[in-house]
Amino acid sequence: MSAENLLAFAGVALAMVLTPGPNMAYLISRSITQGRAAGMISLAGVLAGFLVYMLLAALGITALLLAIPLAYDTLRLAGAAYLGWLAWNALRPGGASPFEPRMLPVASVPRLFAMGLLTNLLNPKIAMLYLSLLPQFIDPRGNILGQSLGLGITQILISASVNAGIVFAAGSVAAFLARRPFWARVQRWFMGTVLGFLAVRMALDSRR
Repeated sequence: MSAENLLAFAGVALAMVLTPGPNMAYLISRSITQGRAAGMISLAGVLAGFLVYMLLAALGITALLLAIPLAYDTLRLAGAAYLGWLAWNALRPGGASPFEPRMLPVASVPRLFAMGLLTNLLNPKIAMLYLSLLPQFIDPRGNILGQSLGLGITQILISASVNAGIVFAAGSVAAFLARRPFWARVQRWFMGTVLGFLAVRMALDSRR
């Protein structure tokens, strides 16, 4: 795997984890309503969901997509369309911020882990990341299994770092944005612009 591909994928993974979605909304709400410890246990469940997706991709899904040009191109365009949809949701008037938490009932440790796992497994953004975006950064002439695992581990490390920061800062950031709605709009517009750029780039890319 080239360093260029790895850095490009890391950039996409970072943009995806910073984009509001079910994982972010759940971790923020759980951290604010039940505390940082509950948020970190929930994050452990989320990371377990990433491992499930990574192993599925590494054990054959990626190789299949790269072997069938039509399937590859179809998912490439589907991935571009999904990124475009995420960009629109960030930029559209009245878009909501994930730092507006919903109240959640207190849950036990096993339930916190299980809810984090299920939230991630049912998250279409993560499914699209692994099934459509990840294969585009793999060189079919190289070790597909090794590249899949390497990219998956990179994504998990980025997600763990960013989401841990979100868990610890959830209350402070939510209060800051509640008092300063301008910065909430800046965050949404910045991420929407990044996602829109990635969607156009992906749609115009051709199969290697």
